[in-house]
Amino acid sequence: MTKRTLALAAALMIAAACAGDKKAEKPTEKPAETAAAKPAPPLPADVAQLAPVAKPADASGAAAATSQEPAATSLAALQPTGEFVSPSRSEVAPKQPGRVAAVYVDAGSRVSRGQPLLTLETDYPRIEVQRAQADLARARAAENDAHRDFERKKGLLGNQSIPQATYDRSQSAYEQAQAARASAEASLALAKQHVADAVMRSPITGVISERRTDVGERLGEAGVAFVVEQTAPLKLRFSIPERYLGELRTGQPVTARVDPYPGETFTGRIKTVGGVIDPATRTFFAEAEFANADGRLRPGLFARIDLGHAGAR
Repeated sequence: MTKRTLALAAALMIAAACAGDKKAEKPTEKPAETAAAKPAPPLPADVAQLAPVAKPADASGAAAATSQEPAATSLAALQPTGEFVSPSRSEVAPKQPGRVAAVYVDAGSRVSRGQPLLTLETDYPRIEVQRAQADLARARAAENDAHRDFERKKGLLGNQSIPQATYDRSQSAYEQAQAARASAEASLALAKQHVADAVMRSPITGVISERRTDVGERLGEAGVAFVVEQTAPLKLRFSIPERYLGELRTGQPVTARVDPYPGETFTGRIKTVGGVIDPATRTFFAEAEFANADGRLRPGLFARIDLGHAGAR
């Protein structure tokens, strides 16, 4: 066999071996292709509801996705929640120390401005009034006597019957008597004011939120006896997303609904629009004022707010 024949036979053997290798590789590739082509098993029903639906990534699919995105909510469609707060809160304390003689109201009582809340014992202040009245009577008598003497001295001086020094002394005595009478009047007024201060009165119209005293207790000048919260008018505070800052303005109407009065709405107006954005929540606060003339709304009530056409220009 020649060299040429041997080379040709070797080439044929190598080609046959390569063909065998390719045939051996093809069966290993078919299972992978089959697995890729085989559809995935269906998801459970509860999971399938949460799984996103695959959409073609073409122009029509992008437009459909855009059309399904929720439009920006208008201010009128917002329904924020808030809480009614009292615009004024007063801690009522006595003007002077004393022992409680009577209490006229309790926690939860509605009170008006100037209404008596309690009375302190007034035995000693009334005695002071009697003594001041006696001092005033004595001072007035002394003033009248000094006035008569001064008038006599004035006539005698005109006739040159008395020296100037005598007249001057009489005039000075009369002026001192006038001052003593004025001082006695001030003392009497002070004693009467102590009696009047024994009656503690409400400084505002509202509701008693706390009662901290009882009959027989001694109250000091710093002792708080009652806490009164104003209820008319009443403020409703709530928060709004920052993108509506330009749409909400003072004077706009709002309505509120509260659980104690189902089916009823209460009307108020925007009183304050906060100018500072909360960096944590990206919201700003607003306050609406409600007249609450009937007093049915109370501080602390949770409310659902309807801004209606508040954003209309």
